[in-house]
Amino acid sequence: MPLPDADLPGGVATLPPVNGESAPGTGPGSSDSGALPQASPEEWGKAVNGGEERRFLEGPLDRTSELGRVIRVSLEFIRGFRALHFVGPCVTIFGSARFSEDHAYYALARRIGAAVAREGFTVMTGGGPGIMEAANRGAREAGGRSVGVNITLPMEQRPNPYLDTFVQFRYFFVRKVMLAKYSYAFIAMPGGFGTMDELFEIATLIQTGKIRDFPCILVGVDYWQPLVAFLRDTLVANNTIDAEDLARLTLTDSVDEVLAELRTAAIHKFGLRYGRPPKRRRYLFE
Repeated sequence: MPLPDADLPGGVATLPPVNGESAPGTGPGSSDSGALPQASPEEWGKAVNGGEERRFLEGPLDRTSELGRVIRVSLEFIRGFRALHFVGPCVTIFGSARFSEDHAYYALARRIGAAVAREGFTVMTGGGPGIMEAANRGAREAGGRSVGVNITLPMEQRPNPYLDTFVQFRYFFVRKVMLAKYSYAFIAMPGGFGTMDELFEIATLIQTGKIRDFPCILVGVDYWQPLVAFLRDTLVANNTIDAEDLARLTLTDSVDEVLAELRTAAIHKFGLRYGRPPKRRRYLFE
């Protein structure tokens, strides 16, 4: 069922069936099931970081080089759009690549990934280890869809083994578009510069009206409370952001509260409904 508002992500507003029930035309025997292509482990992380992005930011180059770069960036966007067109409504989960399996935050992210998947959402992460792996793992274990949008980096960012669909990008800004484009909510688990970069970009897009006011949920009260206090006591106090900007951030440790935010926003506020996924078009080689 199409959404009434074209500004919403994902192109269609359908959730896959839950609790083992199939919607009409979406069962395992249907050609329109919207099944995602399986990621190919042999190809994960094969790209080499040759300094292309660094050269891109060094200033003007000759016109032929600049034109070639525009074409490469455009092709990267097209590749991402094609790979993710059928993932369905997503929830993006941000978090550090550095937490190991025995860490409490890993366990919490795993529970959240599973709970989000049971609600019928696709779990989208950066596709790496740590929190990202935990969220994808939870989604996979719950029988949901698990998507990774990776980036070529010299360290940390090997893909995790719990991905149904995996796309690797050269450019950070392309990857960040993909992490935002298909999601109805954004969950920030504890993380470093990358997590905060992604979180504040989403907060800025919402603040400036570039995207709708989707939920931004900070999970890990002890971890995020000092940041929230800084935003309140410094940024709000000096009128560099409004109190309503801060109020858009939900701070919690509760999986149930996360799910309540998803249901209230995505299903009740934005009218997301269960229904038939979009058809693949053979003439587009989908």
